[in-house]
Amino acid sequence: MNFEFRAIYWREMLKFFRFKSLLISSLIQPVMWLAFFGLAMSDSFDQLTSLIPNISGVPIVDYLSYMGAGIIAMDVLFTSLFGGTTLMFDKKFSLLKETLASPVPRSHIILGIGLAGVTKAFIQTFIIIGFGKFIGMDFFKGYTLNETFIAVTGIMLLVAIFSLGFLFLSGSIAITIENPEGMQSIFSLFSMPLLFVSNALYPIDAFPAVLKFLSMFNPLTLLANGIRYFALGQNFSAMGNHYIYTTADIGISFLGLIFFALAMLSAAMWRFNKVNI
Repeated sequence: MNFEFRAIYWREMLKFFRFKSLLISSLIQPVMWLAFFGLAMSDSFDQLTSLIPNISGVPIVDYLSYMGAGIIAMDVLFTSLFGGTTLMFDKKFSLLKETLASPVPRSHIILGIGLAGVTKAFIQTFIIIGFGKFIGMDFFKGYTLNETFIAVTGIMLLVAIFSLGFLFLSGSIAITIENPEGMQSIFSLFSMPLLFVSNALYPIDAFPAVLKFLSMFNPLTLLANGIRYFALGQNFSAMGNHYIYTTADIGISFLGLIFFALAMLSAAMWRFNKVNI
């Protein structure tokens, strides 16, 4: 079996670790979101929701813990969306022409870049969970060691599928766009609706019917739901809302993200087979 994608993977990871500005910003950004936005908003929301009567017997989750799942989802989204920019710069500096002319199958180019992006997403997710626990985020509260291991494994599987989907989307756009400004505009157009029409940072219960319907199919919502299921439990109360996650709900999250990733892979493969450098 051929593993040509390893060369692409190692090239991307070497770039990640050698470019100190990229490495430091990637590692610090999620910490800053939790430290500044998370802690500041947590006190405000917790003070407001403290006036709402609690449901007897239902564990209460503070806003920092609720938002922690959304921060992971948001950070992975931004990292994955911009992960395909390497293809645009390779094309601009004629490196992509040499890669496409090599014996490496085009599918392995996509796979190598995708796996590198997933590795970066894993690193950032572990940083968010670790720092979040340090500042008081109640992930895995009351879990045994085995339960924590299963929960972390579930989160990482969801993150991997989600990350691959947006990396494939990013790659297919990058191979088409000619300049960084155009690509950045497109990503901004994608990221803002995805973030705000989701339950990443706040509940969607009060959304208008149309936005609530759209958020149900939003990959960011599917990821945030899955992370909360594994990290916070199946039954909890947050921000005055009662959340009950069943196995079927998490199955839908997995299937929805897998369908999205496969659709984006098909689009990326179609675009790569059509490209002519």
